[in-house]
Amino acid sequence: MSEFASNTPLEHKDRWQTPIEVFAALDAEFGFYLDAAADHGNALCARYLTESDDALNSEWVSYGAIWCNPPYSAITPWVGKATEQCRAQSQPVVMLLPADTSTGWFSLALESVDEVRIITGGRLAFINAGTGKPGKNGNSKGSLLFIWRPFIKPRCQFTTVSRDELIAIGSDIMAGVKAA
Repeated sequence: MSEFASNTPLEHKDRWQTPIEVFAALDAEFGFYLDAAADHGNALCARYLTESDDALNSEWVSYGAIWCNPPYSAITPWVGKATEQCRAQSQPVVMLLPADTSTGWFSLALESVDEVRIITGGRLAFINAGTGKPGKNGNSKGSLLFIWRPFIKPRCQFTTVSRDELIAIGSDIMAGVKAA
């Protein structure tokens, strides 16, 4: 049996950045104000929380939607915090995670999430924190988005979006920004 172990150095293991085209497409939909799980090298919003800000024990003060691509080594506490902060901040929270329905954190999220959006058609190529380039071997799993919305009873609806469509939308947005 083959094992698929990561070759990423420990100091970069939980610091992969969301592909910018994917983020741009979602930002156009949600209008993100805060990146809740970032560092100075991979933040995708002007306002962001780093490890030293201790996001799991802090308020996610935000005046717009909250983006979160948390460390995949400890997802469960981030799901709980997103549930709490969606209501506390009266803002949507969008979290990018591996598409793994066999985990405890997936079941936990189903208790409070409004939408589970599965990204279809391929795996995302996250940006390596050490090199600033997409990972060579790709992601080991597909991805999904948990979307919490305040002011409504969570519907726990399942939807899909094509990876290629997200990338195309984000690329168009970025091309427009560069042209401006």
